[in-house]
Amino acid sequence: MATIGGDDQITVLPRLDPTLLEHNPPAFFGYSDNTNLHLWLWRHGVSSYHGGSTQVHLARPGGAHRAHLASLRHALFDDGVYEIPSFAAFTDLQPDWGRPETIEHELPTTNDVGWRWHGDHSVTGVTWGGNLEILSWNLATNRWIDENDAYDGAVLLLETSEEMPRSEEVFRMLRNLGERGLLERFAAIVMAKAKAWSREQQLEPAQRDEFRQHQSDVLFQVSGLYAPDAIVVYGPDFGHTDPQLVLPYGALMTVDARTRRIFAQY
Repeated sequence: MATIGGDDQITVLPRLDPTLLEHNPPAFFGYSDNTNLHLWLWRHGVSSYHGGSTQVHLARPGGAHRAHLASLRHALFDDGVYEIPSFAAFTDLQPDWGRPETIEHELPTTNDVGWRWHGDHSVTGVTWGGNLEILSWNLATNRWIDENDAYDGAVLLLETSEEMPRSEEVFRMLRNLGERGLLERFAAIVMAKAKAWSREQQLEPAQRDEFRQHQSDVLFQVSGLYAPDAIVVYGPDFGHTDPQLVLPYGALMTVDARTRRIFAQY
């Protein structure tokens, strides 16, 4: 389980020995910069878990979130299909890790506006993806990205980081996936709600709502251009907001636009 994210895991992966992996396949948990390792594991035939970190989630202000722990338990101990829940409230605030007293109490929450959907059918496919910025890095270096047809019928999971890329940047990164011929391969695209507050960009509540709305808009704009037949969902909680759910990576997920429900195979 990763302690936290980062920005340089991409430099480490070429030094890993995949032959060790064949004899000791790990159950790896992480998100954000750890998308690099998810991609590497996928390339070598090992499924993993998107989400979870010891610092952000197990040492969460006020204690680990019940929903996070429930999904973590599914990943660690269960074998079955579970519904991915939605929540009435969330937060994208963060504590000051330099002041231990700030993790004693839960952070203020924001009411959730709900998930946004496109499509009128149901699909089941293997999950792949992760942090959008990291996917772009790996496209630029041409590492750990398979030939396009490897993703036929899969479910693309996406989330953006605490660096809060502008909607214009998100549009361009998604467009590049489309120009690569990747987006059209996926049966469904599921994007987590964006974190819209950081210590460097302390947006007011109305500005945070607008930030998330703009990111949602560009997802549906680009998917309409490059993957018009895919089911598209924006808003589930598996990114940089809290609560965060741990999701299987490289395992089956059902995205049902008819009932507006999502199920994952752990």
